[in-house]
Amino acid sequence: MTLFLIWEILPYMEQSETLDSSLDQRLADRLRQLRTERGWSLDALAENSAVSRATLSRLENAEVSPTAQVLGKLCAAYGLTLSRLMHLVEDDFVPLIRRDRQPVWTDPETGFRRRSVSPPARALHAEGLECELKPDTRIAYAQPPQPGLEHHLLLVDGSLTVDIGGAVHVMAPGDCLRYQLHGPSAFATPPQCGARYILFVCAG
Repeated sequence: MTLFLIWEILPYMEQSETLDSSLDQRLADRLRQLRTERGWSLDALAENSAVSRATLSRLENAEVSPTAQVLGKLCAAYGLTLSRLMHLVEDDFVPLIRRDRQPVWTDPETGFRRRSVSPPARALHAEGLECELKPDTRIAYAQPPQPGLEHHLLLVDGSLTVDIGGAVHVMAPGDCLRYQLHGPSAFATPPQCGARYILFVCAG
């Protein structure tokens, strides 16, 4: 099992939108490539992912931005984590990633924001995310992209309720939730405040 340490939590700054404009096109290209590599038609992918053919076509043409739930369904169909689906696969990785070069994605439906502070790479087993949920927001996933993925979630600010396969955990700042994901999961914030957390995912 790969071990990793969180050496420090960077002070929160207003997240840059400089990479958002190109992210949709990169994601569209990646989705089309993944489907082509598997020899799937749009109809086949629609059946495997429970996402409509029309939506898939618009996503692959960068006509719309995908929601977190749609990406979650596509992740399950392809057997990939969300970050690996969104990130272009590289043969090598850059050791130091400056904050202004860390990809940021915002769910257009819920406002959920995720910064890929340590993007996935072929040579690495773990990836790191900085996530932000607005108050009174809930995001649910029917199944994990890969059964048994190891997660370490550190809540930095706010309040967060995490449901892992029916086990509900109410978290306060400084709490760390460690789990292996085999079934459905959900993340929710109360009406009075949002949440910002660091999430490390390890493929083992």
